[in-house]
Amino acid sequence: MLLAVDVGNTNIVFALFEGRTIKSRWRVATDPRRTADEYAVWLLQLMQLQGFDAKAVQQILISTVVPRALHNLQVLAQKYFGLEPLIAGQPPVEWGFEADVDEPRSLGADRAVNTIAAHAKYRGDLIVVDFGTATTFDVVDFNGAYKGGIIAPGINLSLDALVSAAAKLPRIAIAPPQGNNSVIGRNTEDQMQIGVFWGYVSMMEGLIMRMRAEIGRPAKIVATGGLAVLFDEHTSIFDHVDTDLTLDGLAILAERVATS
Repeated sequence: MLLAVDVGNTNIVFALFEGRTIKSRWRVATDPRRTADEYAVWLLQLMQLQGFDAKAVQQILISTVVPRALHNLQVLAQKYFGLEPLIAGQPPVEWGFEADVDEPRSLGADRAVNTIAAHAKYRGDLIVVDFGTATTFDVVDFNGAYKGGIIAPGINLSLDALVSAAAKLPRIAIAPPQGNNSVIGRNTEDQMQIGVFWGYVSMMEGLIMRMRAEIGRPAKIVATGGLAVLFDEHTSIFDHVDTDLTLDGLAILAERVATS
């Protein structure tokens, strides 16, 4: 079995794979100070509760956008699983696609893994939208090459900035006002929800429209990340919603290494 570890700025997801099938997954807040022993106490107990033996894990692959978190995860793999972990983007786990941008080495591991998974699963020209701490828009051409993209503040960051900067504004849920789709709010909370939620939907739709025009060929839109399902309920712009895209990309990478 493969233990895939996806380290994001906000959360770390541990996923147990059998082939390309996710058997279980667990999520914890990202904290670079968390030690290997702390990870082990949490993770091994959860695995045991669901009937998984740590000895069944034969491969560990880590993808991280938080370099400070890597060392303790490597120690976790070595100390508690007896394995030397693979690191996405480092030999022998090469990306295997062309990064047609000014600074290929600056491409984040999460975006590279999404590129691999999206091309493998959907083909053609693609725009991958990933709702994380930041929201990223990535263009993948029909050959699987990464062509560039956009980084925008995540909706939670936008909301946090609004609430922290304006003393009288309340914290609100990320959702449109209940009961109607009006974009003219009649109270403070509705006005905030309209600005944050529908403003974000309009930003996505506008950027994707501009990206499609610049690509010049039909491009499918693949959405991933925690809020993809929520936004999909309120826009028709997505062709596919795939919340496991990043994890599937890690499974594809691990499979390549195992068969090379």
